[in-house]
Amino acid sequence: MARAMIDFRQGIGMTSARTRDRLVQRLRDQGIRNEEVLEQIRNVPRHLFVDEALASRAYEDTALPIGLGQTIRQPNVVARMTEALLDGFEGEKVLEVGTGCGYQTAVLAPLVKNIWTIERIPELLRRAKQRLRELDIYNVQFKPGDGWQGWAKYAPYDGIIVTAAPDTVPENLLQQLAPGGRLIIPVGPQGVQDLAMITKRDDHFEQVSLGAVTFVPLVKGNA
Repeated sequence: MARAMIDFRQGIGMTSARTRDRLVQRLRDQGIRNEEVLEQIRNVPRHLFVDEALASRAYEDTALPIGLGQTIRQPNVVARMTEALLDGFEGEKVLEVGTGCGYQTAVLAPLVKNIWTIERIPELLRRAKQRLRELDIYNVQFKPGDGWQGWAKYAPYDGIIVTAAPDTVPENLLQQLAPGGRLIIPVGPQGVQDLAMITKRDDHFEQVSLGAVTFVPLVKGNA
């Protein structure tokens, strides 16, 4: 049984360790420098977060459909967002808006103390929770709900990472940042989205662009 579990996680052929190593080298060549983030990209079995028919493409640097109109983002974007969030990060609490299939959650979970994650589509949340438990990830709390509202009960957060793009930055998310906290969020309509890093200072918010991206929209309300 233990051997089967190791194969299940590590993969063979196009999901093997050698294939993952090639992906990590590609991300390093593209400018990802945080070795802890790169190690997570190597270790997290991305093929388990996509449909079995797409498993052979799991370690390509591309977005893939996960059903219900959603996608798993390309590893480069996951690595960039995680690296931006963790650069100089000294906090313990992270809010993730948009659990999706749970891949971003799995990459981030070993690198922070606690994650609270919100997903508006119950079936996606159910699948993600099951997959993360199978991978022995237990420092994540799950909530079905509207990501625009954040999760005020456990605020403030030292970091917030958003995996879908609103047209404008939700005010609730800004208000749920701790002083010095950092929000990583794609903003804008499809086709003209920018990945922003917003830091909460004493009396203002400081925003820096991390480059152009393409995300599904952050939809208001519950599914």
